[in-house]
Amino acid sequence: MVRLQCALWLMMLIFSTQAFAQSTPLRVGITPVPPFVMATEDGDWQGISVDLWRNIADDLGLEFTLVPVPFNDLLNGVKDGQLDVAVGALTMTAEREAQFDFSHPFYQTGLSIGVPQGQEPSLLSSLRALISWQFVSVVAALAALLLAVGLAIWVVERKRNADHFGGSTAEGIGSGFWWAAVTMTTVGYGDKAPTSLAGRLIGLVWMFAGLIMVASFTAAITSSLTVSNLQNQIQGPDDLPGANVATIANTASEEYLLEQRIGHTLYSDLTSAMTATAAGDTDAIVYDRALMQFRNQQLDNRLTILSGTFQQQLYALALPENSPLRGPVSEKVLEMTESPAWATLIDLYLGPR
Repeated sequence: MVRLQCALWLMMLIFSTQAFAQSTPLRVGITPVPPFVMATEDGDWQGISVDLWRNIADDLGLEFTLVPVPFNDLLNGVKDGQLDVAVGALTMTAEREAQFDFSHPFYQTGLSIGVPQGQEPSLLSSLRALISWQFVSVVAALAALLLAVGLAIWVVERKRNADHFGGSTAEGIGSGFWWAAVTMTTVGYGDKAPTSLAGRLIGLVWMFAGLIMVASFTAAITSSLTVSNLQNQIQGPDDLPGANVATIANTASEEYLLEQRIGHTLYSDLTSAMTATAAGDTDAIVYDRALMQFRNQQLDNRLTILSGTFQQQLYALALPENSPLRGPVSEKVLEMTESPAWATLIDLYLGPR
């Protein structure tokens, strides 16, 4: 009985495959995603996923037509049955599995981090760190405090010490501001000095307060520079919080950054995101490792792709739900990925690993 069931299942599998091969050509949806799907100069298509599909189709005797579509239309086309197969860099997820079927995975990858070449702190990066809201707010608060102290010393000294704090209101307050600044920094030029009892009491208090203010101001500058240097020394996912990270909208990398509450800037395509990071507009980029490696080669390795991956992902071919092609296609995927030819194909597009 068991043998009979196996024989019937095998006959149905062979019949369904032949039915596909003998009917109209399969509509195979693709969307450009180098190095998995790439357009050639003569208008044809190549890449890891495209070459894999061609081998599968040849082995199964399937006729097909490649149909370039946008990424969102690619997934919807498979879901609605308008496309018989979707070929690209499609990540297997539980949400997608509920909408359509996947073959066995053919490529394992994950998110990785790209940083600008040469992360050593520079004068320019230090200056950029100082031009921040935190630093500007500290400077503004300090200036307001100096103005308040200068105003107080002018009020008590303007009549008894007109030589140092006299003149017009603006001149007197300006002299008081100058005195407060040189006293705080312990420079003490001596060109302005209070002579009244109230003025000297203010001066005494301000001298000690100035020591605290200078220490606080120095700490603020050091903090800004330290944060900048740490951001320029990203070595893994744990270093991403606090940095400005580039990524692509509506991708697994954006979802990861949102979940981890990591500040990020969205770009429409990988090239612009990597170029922005290389130019220093962002501190790093988070995206699929294989795709970044390939694009980085095209950009003359302007970024350093850190070793290791996180948020592992599996790529597979997508088919409509309950497609009779799922079984034979998955079997061919396993045969291909277990053969020596697969390693050769990967090295052809991504270089020796």
